[in-house]
Amino acid sequence: DIGLVGGKNASLGEMIQQLTSQGVKVPTGFAITARAYRYFIESAGLEKQLRSLFADLDVEDVNNLRERAHKARNLLLHTPFPQNLRDSITKAYQILCEQYNQDTDVAVRSSATAEDLPDASFAGQQETYLNIKGIEQVLHAIKLVFASLFNDRAISYRVHQGFAHADVSLSAGIQRMVRSDLAASGVMFSIDTESGFEDVVFITSSYGLGETVVQGAVNPDEFYVYKN
Repeated sequence: DIGLVGGKNASLGEMIQQLTSQGVKVPTGFAITARAYRYFIESAGLEKQLRSLFADLDVEDVNNLRERAHKARNLLLHTPFPQNLRDSITKAYQILCEQYNQDTDVAVRSSATAEDLPDASFAGQQETYLNIKGIEQVLHAIKLVFASLFNDRAISYRVHQGFAHADVSLSAGIQRMVRSDLAASGVMFSIDTESGFEDVVFITSSYGLGETVVQGAVNPDEFYVYKN
């Protein structure tokens, strides 16, 4: 389902399907599909405007890149969602709230349809927003995630890798926040990332939000666990 909901959301879906029955707790949520992103872009006629905006883009000119990227993000942020898409997102968030509590806190996470390819990696280029509460904040955060597809770094990378801007879509994952103040967060790799040794699991972790580990804001603990 990577083409539909991106790598991150597809992986979360597999975790929910395969691991919850084994006692692994995966925070639930829902995904705004890449198809919904395309629908948003096309229904508002944004694709033509974006093509025009990037027609004479010069990524080697920092000021030119910054100006075009800013205008592109503003185009998305100031364009309202189609009503039927807005209604679908609202309904999905209401269902989530009915399971837990009114205005459930969520993370709104980017999930690119081209995050990890054999010849390119788009991972980490788009934004994630934490502790989002209430449908209006959720809708705004989804817009911010979509707009982050056009940050300076992402635009420059696509140009250098030979990807057309119109060919890359984005899914947004809306996932229930957990009490990170009561536990630890981290990243687990199935091999040793430096040597490629396959018989260990490499874990980096810290108290609090996992975002601080991913962004390098903390110096995490490190563990090597021998698989056998």
